[in-house]
Amino acid sequence: MHSSKSYLYLALAMMLVGANIGFGKAIIAVMPVLVFGLLRFVIAVIVMAPQYFKSAPRLTRSEWLNLFGQAFFGTFLFTLCMLFGVQHTTATAAGVITSTLPAAVAILSRLILKERLDGRTLASILLAITGIAVLNISKTDGGGSSLIGNLFAMAAVVCEATYVVLSKRLTQTLSPLRITAYSHLFGLLLMLPFGLSAALSYDFSQVTPGMWGLIVWYALAASVIAFWLWLSGTKHVQANVAGIFTALMPLAAAFIGVVFLHESVSWGHFVALALVLTGIAVASWPLPMKAAQEV
Repeated sequence: MHSSKSYLYLALAMMLVGANIGFGKAIIAVMPVLVFGLLRFVIAVIVMAPQYFKSAPRLTRSEWLNLFGQAFFGTFLFTLCMLFGVQHTTATAAGVITSTLPAAVAILSRLILKERLDGRTLASILLAITGIAVLNISKTDGGGSSLIGNLFAMAAVVCEATYVVLSKRLTQTLSPLRITAYSHLFGLLLMLPFGLSAALSYDFSQVTPGMWGLIVWYALAASVIAFWLWLSGTKHVQANVAGIFTALMPLAAAFIGVVFLHESVSWGHFVALALVLTGIAVASWPLPMKAAQEV
């Protein structure tokens, strides 16, 4: 695959992820978080149904445990934390917070996988932490509720980072689509007790056809499309170069928030975004050839 096509796939994947932050906020304005969370998993499992019937080697006990861990943190808890987060803060702020994912992955990789942190990674982590501190101190959303929302969004980042770290073990033996399929199946089983009771008491007649379309799109984009685009792109691009494209995630979230949700953007957003994106660039920018050979 030509590198320009790979770059396009990476860019589209991150823009979809960022846009879904804003779309999620629009959906939960008319539908309870637990109901939407349940629908998101139902749609994903239906779409991925063929994966459950494919002939493939039986999973080991260790693989089942890792899949459950990924589902618990990366699908179930991540979905709840992110949706509750955007319910209490802006899509723009949530986008800035979620862009700290590379730093969170680096920290957890050090704690869980004992991977070494170099100077550039440490600088990136410090810039990301500073950016989030600025976002919270600036009180960009004009109320104490934004702090609650920002904390939920940060919890979502930690959950997703845990998912990424756990996936480093599974990708050695399982295909990405199989991992995603079983993660969402576990996610559905975990969400069912909470979402089903909420769904039974919810009046679905108030959901417009346009909103149903947005719900289906959110589930497909989050579970299948963005995932496939990202994997297709990273297959032919170095990991440190691919990391730069995560900068598009908060930009897409801010675009949806400002243009479609009519959110206001203040100095706190700009400063926090600049710090986080600088951190991503510091960590991801390719090393000079000589330096890369010495690492």
